[in-house]
Amino acid sequence: MTRGLNKAMIIGSLARNPEMRITPSGKPVTTFSVGTSRTWNSSDGQKHTETEWFNIVAWGELADRCSQSLSKGQQVYIEGRLQTRKWEDTEGTKHSSIEIVASEMIMLDSRFENKNLAGHDSSQADRFESEDSVY
Repeated sequence: MTRGLNKAMIIGSLARNPEMRITPSGKPVTTFSVGTSRTWNSSDGQKHTETEWFNIVAWGELADRCSQSLSKGQQVYIEGRLQTRKWEDTEGTKHSSIEIVASEMIMLDSRFENKNLAGHDSSQADRFESEDSVY
């Protein structure tokens, strides 16, 4: 049997503050968006910039860390897997969305490094991994 690979790695800035909620089963989940930009020059010499937006979902302890540690504008590294979510609205219209289910988060923006977090040792790298392998 062949194995597949579903891995996404992005570096970008948060579009908004993370939003955390607790599922009916008591598990924390945090969602936020990260924008990644690329810049290039066209053949006529004009500079272009394009931003791609990614919806991020973090679960468990990683959800707590993202909620406590991240804020709008902060630059982060996110690693995880792509997941397609499908639903139907009240009018019967089908929708789908692709999101990254985070397994690791690293804070990159030095402006936010000194943020005082309860129980966070600032001498350690600001790297957080999900303890859950299955959600």
